[in-house]
Amino acid sequence: MAFLYPEFDEHGVKKICSVGGRNKDMLMDIRVIKMQAGTRRRFMKSDKEICVLLTEGEAVFSCGEIRRRALRTDVFTDLPVTLHACKGTTISVTAVSDCEIIYLATENPAVFPAKFYGKEDVIRTVSCEGLWENTAVRDVNTVFDYSNAPYSNLVVGEVIARQGRWWSYLPHSHPQPEVYYYKLPAPEGFGACFIGNKAYTVKDGSAGCFPGGKTHVQVTAPGYPMYCCWMIRHLPGNPWDKTRIVDPRFKHWEE
Repeated sequence: MAFLYPEFDEHGVKKICSVGGRNKDMLMDIRVIKMQAGTRRRFMKSDKEICVLLTEGEAVFSCGEIRRRALRTDVFTDLPVTLHACKGTTISVTAVSDCEIIYLATENPAVFPAKFYGKEDVIRTVSCEGLWENTAVRDVNTVFDYSNAPYSNLVVGEVIARQGRWWSYLPHSHPQPEVYYYKLPAPEGFGACFIGNKAYTVKDGSAGCFPGGKTHVQVTAPGYPMYCCWMIRHLPGNPWDKTRIVDPRFKHWEE
């Protein structure tokens, strides 16, 4: 397991994990990339499916016949837009304004049509509403998972934790590895992440890498909602299908 405080390099790239490299047990390549207005980036992997999600700014997404211009004001008040493609397919992103994207890739031999997920495609739910005096209520925005993209080896979504709340509660695990990328609305904002029995300070731009079998739960400070892009890698023959194994010490809350 690892909790990270990565910085952007001179190319505007923040590296979270790599297949066969840093945090290789996540089985994913994950980068957060800042793009300046007028610049363009192309993404293609011969053996990996790829996904690009816009966190803020305005950009044009292109892939084959797909060409979509998208604007996202920020992660706390606006929904994500995402372009997803199979191995050997090129995704191009052109920054209309300064913007930030999350790039994600993982090995997948399957061939499938590229798909653009607009804001209207996001599956929106509210979790834990009314429980524990609403101290764990959160807004969940799922882009794609096993239910609507069973050909993919990935799950991609976002959580907006309301200020002062816990989330990803009850403490739970699943066999599949998962990565969280956090954003907070101000540099002094903070929270905490509990991986197993260890606690880590969540800051704007930090990341958590959770191996299968490790419980993970978060809390954010009053005054500071917390954003998280959550990315899960299915395992061969064992996809994450809303899989949730609650820590047995807290099981009584589900009864």
